[in-house]
Amino acid sequence: MTDDAAQGPGFSLADVAREGLIEPSGTGQVAHDGSGRVDLSFTVHSLAEDGAEVPPAQRGVRVPPGVTVFDAASWNGIAIDSTCGGHGTCHKCRIRIDSDGPEVPITRHDVKTFSSEQLADGWRLGCLVQATRNLAVEVPPLTTRPKAATVGIGRQVILRPALQKRYVELSEATLADQRTDLVRLTDAIDDLELTADLHVLRRLSTVLREADFKVTAVILDEALVDVEPGDTTAARYAIAFDLGTTTVVGTLIDVGTGTPLAVASSLNQQQPFGGDVITRISATMMDDEALGRLQAAAGATLADLAQRVCREAGVDPAHVYEVAVAGNATMTALALGIDPEPLGVAPFVMTAAQPPSVLAGDIGLDLHPRARAFFFPALGAYVGGDIVSGMLASGMDRDKRTRLFIDVGTNCEIVLSDGETILSTAAPAGPAFEGGAIRCGMRAADGAIETIKLDAHAEGEDPAVTLGVIGDVEAKGLCGSGLVDAVAELVRVGLLDDTGRLIPEDAAKEVAPALADRLAKVGEERVFVLHRPSPTSEPAECVYLSQRDVRELQFAKAAISTGWSLLLEELGLEQRDVQQVLLAGSFGSYLSPASAVRIGLVPKVSVLRIVAAGNVAGEGAKMALLSVRERAGALALLEEVSYVELSDRADFNDTFVEQLSF
Repeated sequence: MTDDAAQGPGFSLADVAREGLIEPSGTGQVAHDGSGRVDLSFTVHSLAEDGAEVPPAQRGVRVPPGVTVFDAASWNGIAIDSTCGGHGTCHKCRIRIDSDGPEVPITRHDVKTFSSEQLADGWRLGCLVQATRNLAVEVPPLTTRPKAATVGIGRQVILRPALQKRYVELSEATLADQRTDLVRLTDAIDDLELTADLHVLRRLSTVLREADFKVTAVILDEALVDVEPGDTTAARYAIAFDLGTTTVVGTLIDVGTGTPLAVASSLNQQQPFGGDVITRISATMMDDEALGRLQAAAGATLADLAQRVCREAGVDPAHVYEVAVAGNATMTALALGIDPEPLGVAPFVMTAAQPPSVLAGDIGLDLHPRARAFFFPALGAYVGGDIVSGMLASGMDRDKRTRLFIDVGTNCEIVLSDGETILSTAAPAGPAFEGGAIRCGMRAADGAIETIKLDAHAEGEDPAVTLGVIGDVEAKGLCGSGLVDAVAELVRVGLLDDTGRLIPEDAAKEVAPALADRLAKVGEERVFVLHRPSPTSEPAECVYLSQRDVRELQFAKAAISTGWSLLLEELGLEQRDVQQVLLAGSFGSYLSPASAVRIGLVPKVSVLRIVAAGNVAGEGAKMALLSVRERAGALALLEEVSYVELSDRADFNDTFVEQLSF
């Protein structure tokens, strides 16, 4: 099926191109099939406070093909100048491509921005360069302190943070001027109705006099949270957390510029209590002390990440005044020490949709003593704050196109918007996409197979099986994206039939002669061997895909496709009506769009309409820290989005069975 055919009659990329996501203004599409990975090597230059250049930092990242260099950098905390949100119009995201391969295409915006000598030297606008092969990218020092920051998938945020700092020089008290210290300070900041707590009052008199009445007021919204000696207005930091069930990501940002300074991730320390939310809820139901231990584990994970990003950026944790946390309803409840049991049993009720704002210290963080923690609201027990954050970052409520948002994980959340109505639901996909319940499954770490290409008729030196392995080491197992690739490729070459059954050996010799010898048995179970440690290795010693693994994936993908199918039906839409599919989350970012379409995980649309959205939960958390308006927008989504309970639908089972086939 051609892209034009998939896109439908009268379809034009220009009609649906979102800000920098599919085709930025002024650039042509670079051909790719939506599979595999590309490596980007960034050399990032920066300047010290005195303007002197510091040694450049080196950073390597792996992204799906077709992602722009600007988005790849943004996802990984690498700051590139920009104010237009990836449109190619501000001409600030200047980068230099150092590559021995084919010349990177030159767009009309590049021609307007660079001289012919600079173009020949590899200079391009980062938001217009699609990473369709390995590239070495040089990033010049930031030259602006923008009033707008670009986050995530091209969403522009006008900087209006809740965190402010005001430097004031006050007159000393005299017998003729006996105003209180607090009134003296608040009079100098008369555009805000400041309120002060006991922490500030205990410090105020001493700090004022020791600093000769030259101080900086630290303000969150209109709460005076501290008074610091001298001018500390340049030190304004906050941390955005994506509190995932499996992985937690923390990003330190300068709220004055919107610039990410450091990014770190780690496994959630709640892992010993179970790999999914249900097992962790069950743990609290069976052990009265489990809730306290789960809360402590969440706090320890956040605290460790906070220390790591501060250390990497050279920032004093005491200058971090606010954090935003995007997590699902269960992770949010556990982090706050709220009993999650009602979330795990029908009718699945939350304690509160909007958690209260709390001190960061109350959730285990050692930052500024009065640092505040904002938790995203949840739409329901299984469409939590991480999805609200993702919808905010992807602008689901601001786009008139028909868009499908899928956060692929153990619990898959799905959002559909037709430009007027927004629906959401959740589908229990199970652990298959994270390597769980898979015979040779493993997490996405060194040694995990992440991409697979099969050649049914390979001859001579041409390999019948080409594997992409994380870390470029010998294959040890199969991660989620590799699982999807493996099944999709077996379907493509005909070794898996429509029902998901491996075809008989005799038929395999006719259909795929170069691959037939890889069909084997481990015990009584049929398998397809992906990697042999040695030519004589027994199947059980190899990395393989079993018939049972295929069934696990079938059930997972059927749950997800049933979810979006029923949402499409609810709005009277068909698959071809979807103009953009956003694949969110760490797994969604590395899932091959071509493979996802082939197995029916996403609607049958052109791969150009399928976008790896990256860590949009973390991006939404950054937006909430950078703009009070965006934070209000997250709260407004509670009223704009309707939740659809799949288990209540009489047609759920029939649709699920239909979606099982490939």
